[in-house]
Amino acid sequence: MATLSTDQVNKPVENITPESLPDATPDDLANALDKLVDKSASHPDVVSHIHAPFHALAGSSWVHQLIPGIDRLAVDYHCGNYVIARGQTAPFFESMPLFARVGMHLLFYGREEVKLLGYRKVNDLLHYQSVRQGTIYDDPRSVSSIPSFVHTYSIELQELLEPDVSKYRTFNEFFFRRLRPDVRPIFNPGDPSAVSSAADCRLTVYHSVDEAKEFWVKGQNFNIPNLLGLQTDELEFTAFSNASLAIFRLAPADYHRFHAPIDCIVEEKAHFPGNYYTVNPQAINEPGFDVLTANVRTVLYLKHLQTGLRVAFVAIGALLVGSIVWTGGKEPGTILKRGDELGYFAYGGSTIVVVFPAGLINFDSDLVTHSQKPIETLVKVGEAIGKTPAKE
Repeated sequence: MATLSTDQVNKPVENITPESLPDATPDDLANALDKLVDKSASHPDVVSHIHAPFHALAGSSWVHQLIPGIDRLAVDYHCGNYVIARGQTAPFFESMPLFARVGMHLLFYGREEVKLLGYRKVNDLLHYQSVRQGTIYDDPRSVSSIPSFVHTYSIELQELLEPDVSKYRTFNEFFFRRLRPDVRPIFNPGDPSAVSSAADCRLTVYHSVDEAKEFWVKGQNFNIPNLLGLQTDELEFTAFSNASLAIFRLAPADYHRFHAPIDCIVEEKAHFPGNYYTVNPQAINEPGFDVLTANVRTVLYLKHLQTGLRVAFVAIGALLVGSIVWTGGKEPGTILKRGDELGYFAYGGSTIVVVFPAGLINFDSDLVTHSQKPIETLVKVGEAIGKTPAKE
């Protein structure tokens, strides 16, 4: 993700609305997304299409032709989000890639009401392009995009189990690359009360759903039953009625395998088909969009070995994400230690929501403080995010 320090951000951050691009029609945006995905199949430089950083669009004439007015927008605004690194006091700015900005603008134009390209609604279009992008990056020819992706996102190859990019057979195989076992140490591995980050991510944490809705998740239909696909008369609904939430957002640059945040036994899972909306904070923070509960997702239940309580691990797909794949979390009955791999996302940004039943976790104070500002905190797999309180 292209980053800018605080002192480099000398123009306002765009608050995306339908009026941001008054000269661009919904068909312009739909056609632009189609052409961006097209070009990803033929051009090896990822910044020339879907990963074009917003702050560099002023020099991209072909994008100007696709999206009238985007050059003016890029000159006048930054597009993206502030995040903060753990242990730091000053936030920094991450520029949003072009595909996320286009997908978000389509959402703001009325997802179900507006037909695009003569036959597709927004939901259908985003689903189609997401599946298509995954197919493109599963093609062996896609390996030509790996070097530019590494350069664009400053990926540290020395961390990888296979650092030679020529050994990967497809772009997607590189995207869900494995890390060396020693580069993501697990915090205090002998302490069964510790809870670790499930992913390399931008993290927000909340001790209740009401708190999450106050500061972060503004979707009108966001609640535990909708997230987990439960009926209000089910026992699981009661078990999670006062749940705490950890929301792990993975950007395209991140290591995309996810791991057990607790010592646990794998139980059953449930898959829910859905949409492929962007999981960028500006979409999650919008009251009219139920991103986390409307997107395609799989709920995996994990039995916490220390307390016997069930934790819900929700892997959520997003715009241009091809699939959710389970590895260590595939078979019920599997016993996993904190930090063991559960699965991975194929290409794209994505999100994990871990739902902890009441009393299972006290989140670390720095994460709570940042989340209430609200701002996301950069964390890595295995870092501490909280503890299970001792029984009185």
